[in-house]
Order: sequence, then structure tokens, then C-alpha cells
Amino acid sequence: MIPIALQLYSLRDDAARDLPSILEAVANMGYQGVEFAGYYGHSAEDVRKLLDDNGLVCCGGHLGIDTLLGDELKRTIDFQQTLGNRFLIVPGLPGHRTSSKAAWLETAGLMNHIAEQLEPFGMRTGYHNHHTEFKELEGELPWDTFFGNTSDKVIMQFDTGNAMHGGAEAGPFLRKYPGRAATVHLKEFSSTDNNALVGEGEVKWAEIFELCETIGKTEWYVVEQESYAFSPLECVEKCLKNLRAMGK
Repeated sequence: MIPIALQLYSLRDDAARDLPSILEAVANMGYQGVEFAGYYGHSAEDVRKLLDDNGLVCCGGHLGIDTLLGDELKRTIDFQQTLGNRFLIVPGLPGHRTSSKAAWLETAGLMNHIAEQLEPFGMRTGYHNHHTEFKELEGELPWDTFFGNTSDKVIMQFDTGNAMHGGAEAGPFLRKYPGRAATVHLKEFSSTDNNALVGEGEVKWAEIFELCETIGKTEWYVVEQESYAFSPLECVEKCLKNLRAMGK
């Protein structure tokens, strides 16, 4: 069974107010890990203690690419080592790194270099999609420009819902880049309900699970919910219950 984590951006306002209570609540729901998108002013040591106290694993962090470059890289490694995090994921890129096919190729080379630097520490870097990566640029999808020119050391963190907003489904890309999807964002997409929860929209979950659990080499499923029909806490709990009902 692939363990299920929560991207804490799903609870960003609540976590900013009271991270200890939120981590306790997430653990009590049954999530096994969390992925961070900021640390709300807490030190690495404090965050690690909160994780340990609640039996949670840090299964990833969303980090700006500048934190993985130059003198910042060592500080980032030290912080993430304290958390026990092995997956340092870039969740988006500034325009000058994505404005042309040449820019994407240069970024791919940069991410290969970062991956090489992280390898001795048992860490990996990767890239998380939004929707623009699936809009053709100079005759090719940016997603293919990037992952066609990065090594298998660079994680393909596929966000299922974001991709569908760009007109793409996960299945073809999980097949095209086998073994690259070490962590996968489980996000719903619905053409009729912007607040749809995981399992309540149009994402082909059975296909995704089969691919992740066979050729994807997926180590973590990461739930992310960015819009809310209920309170954020209720939404992420319902997402997990829906996944359990699907046998996950």
C-alpha cells in the first residue's frame, strides 16, 4: 500500500494560525505524512518534534528553486535533513525559466545539476505541474521538453487536477515517463463543481492508481484540496475517507 499524505497548503490559513493543532488533527484523521509549503515561522527542530509527536512523516516540501541554488542549497539541505525529508519539489518557476523552449531546456539542465548535488544526501528534487505545462510551446508541450531532458533522478510530481485544467490526463504521462512519479498529487477535477473532492469528479482514479502501483515507482500519494464546499479540515478528511472507500 502506498501511504497517503496531505499537502498542508490545503490547510494553509489554519496551519498559519496553529500548526501544532493542525498536525494533530491531520494525524488523527489517518494521514501518514505531510508535505509542506512553508513552515509558518517554526524552526526545523520544532517542526520535527511536532511531526514525531504525532507519528507523521515529512514526505516532501515545496521549495522555490532559488533555495536550491548557490549558498542557499546547504541551508536548505540542513533544514530538510532535520525534518527527515527526502523530496525537495519545485512547485513553479519564474517566467524567465519557462518563457521559451530554450528556457525550459536550460531549466532542465539546472534541475539535473541540483539532483546530482542532492544525491549524496539521499535527497531528490522534482517539479510539480500546474496547467500551463500542457499548452504547446514552440511545437512541444513544456512538460515533455522538461522531462524529456531531465534524468530519472528528477521527480515528476504529477498533479492530477492541475493537469486536467490544462487539458491533460495523468495516464499518458505516467506511461511515457515510467518510474518518475515518486510522489503524486491527488487533486480532483470537475467541469461542473469547482469544490469537488477527491473521488467526486472526472479524474480517472482507477487508472492512476494502477499505473502508480505498477510502473510509476510511486512512494507517496499526496492529497491536495484548494477549494472548499465545507471547512478545509472537513474537506481533507472527506478526501481521505473517499480514498479509503476506493481501497487506498
